[in-house]
Parts: sequence; C-alpha cells; structure tokens
Amino acid sequence: MRRSTAVLASGAVLTVLCGCTVQASGEEQGSPVRIELPSGTPSPKSDPTEQSDPSGPSGSSDDKPGATPTPAAPAVLWSRGDTGRDVRELQARLRQVAWLFDGPTGTYDDLTEQAVRGFQGKRGLPKTGKTDEVTWQRLLRMTREPGKWDLYLMGGQPADAPDARCLSGRVLCISKSSRTLRWMIDGRSVLTVPVRFGSQYTPTREGVFSVYWKSRHHVSTLYDSPMPYAMFFSGGQAVHYSSDFAATGYAGASHGCVNVADERAIAEMFAQVETGDKVVVHW
Repeated sequence: MRRSTAVLASGAVLTVLCGCTVQASGEEQGSPVRIELPSGTPSPKSDPTEQSDPSGPSGSSDDKPGATPTPAAPAVLWSRGDTGRDVRELQARLRQVAWLFDGPTGTYDDLTEQAVRGFQGKRGLPKTGKTDEVTWQRLLRMTREPGKWDLYLMGGQPADAPDARCLSGRVLCISKSSRTLRWMIDGRSVLTVPVRFGSQYTPTREGVFSVYWKSRHHVSTLYDSPMPYAMFFSGGQAVHYSSDFAATGYAGASHGCVNVADERAIAEMFAQVETGDKVVVHW
C-alpha cells in the first residue's frame, strides 16, 4: 500500500513537471489527474486585457458561448430637420418615383419623412422615416441623377451676381442664368425671387428696358389669363405673379413674361416699383 501511494505521488509530481494542460472541470472525465486552480487565479472573462463589446450592455450578450452578434443598424444619412443640397437631391429622387409631390425645398420636413416611410414600407425596410444608407442605396438604383432645375423645380436657387447695369438707380435686375429677379436700389438688393421665362417659341426679350405701365388686376386679352401685379416693360411682356408657376414650377413656361411664384413678394415689389424704373434682362 505504501509503495502504491508513493508511485501515485511521484506520478503527480512528474505530470506537473512535464507541463500537463490543466483542463476545465467539464472536460475532466478520463483525466488521471485533477489539479484545482487557486482561488486567486483570474478567469479568462475577467482578464483585464479583454475588451467588452460596445454594441451591448457591458458586452454581456456576446460573452455567452455561441451567441450571434446583433448586426449594427445602418447609418442614418438625413432625418427630419436636416437641410441642404443633399436633402434636395433626396426629395428630387422621391419625386421621380412618385412618393413626393412638393418641393424640392431643401428641408427634411414632415412630407419628406412621410414619403421616406412609405418608400421604406413598400420595399420591406424598417419604416423609420429616416434616410439611412440602405434606403438611400435602394433609391439610387431606382432613379436618375437629378439636374439643376430638378433640384430647384419650385425655386430656392441662389441668385448670381447682378449685372453691372443693375448697380445704379432703381432696377428690376433679371438673370436668365440663375432664373432670379433682384429688385435693387442704388446697388442694394431689396428683394430677390425665383422667376420663370418664356419658352423657346415665345422667349423673354433680353436687354435694358423700363417699366412703362403697372396693372394690379390685369388679364391678358391675347391668352385670356390673369396677370396680377403686372409691370410691363417690353410690349406685352411684363413681370407678374403666376399661379401656374406657383403650382408646377419650372415644369412649365410663360408666353414671354417674367413669372413670379411668390405672391407676397411681388405684391411688396409692385408697391415699390414706379413707372420709369429700369428693367435689365441678362444672362
């Protein structure tokens, strides 16, 4: 008996000296030797070199063996309250697929949010109303690159620099390049509004003119259409308010007049402009 005990003891010492792997208690069956870990030895989970998964609370969900990591939500690109050129492009593309009918305005408003939510729901995406990377890529594949006047269909475009002929006196300074009208006094812009011109068959004349007649409630005898706040500068061509421009934007055209869509702005302009004031139409 004493000889057997000595053999077992020497075997245990020999096992430690030969570097035998310490196995976890769940894998001990069949092992001739069991070595208890000292209570002060840190377990792998508490190893200070290990970092917790920031995607879950303290990383606990991913500490379990066999747990499937939760995929990260796609990055949100734009959401309600955002503004800018990118939002205009989003709105222009939503118009192409008939999910949005107003604008583009450049502001991510409630109508844009509703349109995005509808687009997402139709395609089985989470209906958040926020434009994330997945939603945007799906919309890109279904639409074409919008042109400048798709982005500014209903106005809102920046005005270009005024023509040199507009820098003195009282002038309606009208740019065909930026499709804007500046009401200027002594080189200072008082009001700036988007405008629309005639078609290729009825073009708006270019050059220097003057306002020769104002007619607040004018109706065209040639086209039998209302021309409120009309300020005539060249024959039958005038600057006036256009309800069609307000409704359809640059999708239409005038018969040669300079259309204004903002009724409040042109009412204010009409009250200030006098007969004899200069009109400059330029590129």
